[in-house]
Amino acid sequence: MIKVLAGSWALFLGMMLLMLGNGLQSSLLGVRGSAAGFSALQMSLVMAAYFVGFMIASQVAPGMIRRVGHVRVFAALGSFISAVLILYPTIETPWAWIVGRVIIGFCFCGVYVTAESWLNNSVTNETRGQALSLYMIVQMVGIISAQALLNVPDPTGFLLFVIPSVLVSIAFAPILLSVTPTPAFESTRPMSLFALYRTSPLGCVGMLLMGAVYGAQFGMSAVYASQAGLSLGETSIFVAAIYVGALVFQYPLGWLSDRMDRRVLIAGAAAVGGAAGVVGLLAPGSFGLIVCAAVVMGGCANPLYSLLIAYTNDYLPPEEMASASAGMLLLNGLGAIAGPVLTGWLMDRFGASAFFLLIAVPMLLLTVYALYRMTRRPAPSSDVTGAYAPVAPVASVVAFEVAQEFAVESAQDAAGQTDPT
Repeated sequence: MIKVLAGSWALFLGMMLLMLGNGLQSSLLGVRGSAAGFSALQMSLVMAAYFVGFMIASQVAPGMIRRVGHVRVFAALGSFISAVLILYPTIETPWAWIVGRVIIGFCFCGVYVTAESWLNNSVTNETRGQALSLYMIVQMVGIISAQALLNVPDPTGFLLFVIPSVLVSIAFAPILLSVTPTPAFESTRPMSLFALYRTSPLGCVGMLLMGAVYGAQFGMSAVYASQAGLSLGETSIFVAAIYVGALVFQYPLGWLSDRMDRRVLIAGAAAVGGAAGVVGLLAPGSFGLIVCAAVVMGGCANPLYSLLIAYTNDYLPPEEMASASAGMLLLNGLGAIAGPVLTGWLMDRFGASAFFLLIAVPMLLLTVYALYRMTRRPAPSSDVTGAYAPVAPVASVVAFEVAQEFAVESAQDAAGQTDPT
């Protein structure tokens, strides 16, 4: 991993700064929107708009890169991000923020596609798994660190919007000045959703449900904290706790994933995460309990994303793994759009604690469905299961395809080791 970091330190530094800016702006809007009197439903539409833009860019950005090149796309989208971040406090209306979030989601996805293409181009088959792990760590640490910036004094009301704008602007310098050469960009022909569902019903249903959970966590956690009456410091701790759990739980669950029936692990992790959501729902007055619930929820929900990818790959031949990525990302994106909207509607009707309801219900549904699927077909042999590759839900289609390439290489290596010839 040190070798990977030494060869791509500028890229990882730039991505760390980008995640600082993105993590701060998401939490900041949740806090400022509540202070401005936006309802939970209005804020949910603002937060869901990010995933709308992200999904659009996942389809459009590859074509943009092929037409005008990585550097121009990277610089242009970065400029739009900085501009929108500065404009947020000048137009404090829900519809303006919705438009801004669509633009921000579109631009961040395009930036991730570009940066991840460079990352994939800079690693070898032997270091691809390490690069994915380091990339996920950088993303999670960036989001966690961003929450501390919420506590920066902001007497004028503009400073906390200026900080992410500056961070994003600075992030492009180390990447553009040191990352060469520009990689070729190729996209994989996608597999149809029907074919993907026939291959792995649990993978498809799970990605849709976990998309809703992730959308609620990423978009609505700061909104919940503000409406629940938490202080700014408590809000930053609560939001950070979700991603601390995601970082800490990723590797134990990944280790178990390669050593047992993944459906059992999926059902177990979803059950524990759902139970943590119930704890948060029933203990709104205890800050300690809701922080513990946040750690467990994040620790179970985020690794489930990678677990579902690995489980789906167990039923795909190597030549179809990369083509499955687009369908799984689409399902995850649809869930991520619906998650914040449903959360906001529930919070308006039943109060702030309904945030935990939207976490608990999909995870418990996933538990039940995973147990059901265990009765429909046997687990694949451990000799043919693929390797677990950590992928964060904030990553773009390129990181997903890099993970699929890692799975393909691992499957081919395993086949070569078991070939008697």
